[in-house]
Amino acid sequence: MAWTIFSVPSAKRTELDAALRDDIVSRQSQKLRDAGALGGPADRTYVLVEGSTEGVQRAKELLAPVGTALPVEEGEKLHQRFRDEEDAASAGMGLFFTEE
Repeated sequence: MAWTIFSVPSAKRTELDAALRDDIVSRQSQKLRDAGALGGPADRTYVLVEGSTEGVQRAKELLAPVGTALPVEEGEKLHQRFRDEEDAASAGMGLFFTEE
């Protein structure tokens, strides 16, 4: 599955929201996190878009004027943190629904 991660200034939230509502981009998996919570700059938002090659390419085109694509090495580390966070949430929900 293709993916990209952008760092977007918090001040550009309106433009970010508009880009993520694009017909193609809106059909991709989108995750937004406060960069400060993940060890990044406090005034930025990390945006992960995962999905089809076409959808991710469209996201790159629309997000480029709004933010900055992360370098590959930094992006891979952050992508792993997003996945770890999702796995931890799934495990937590499993505990919630299991019987004792």
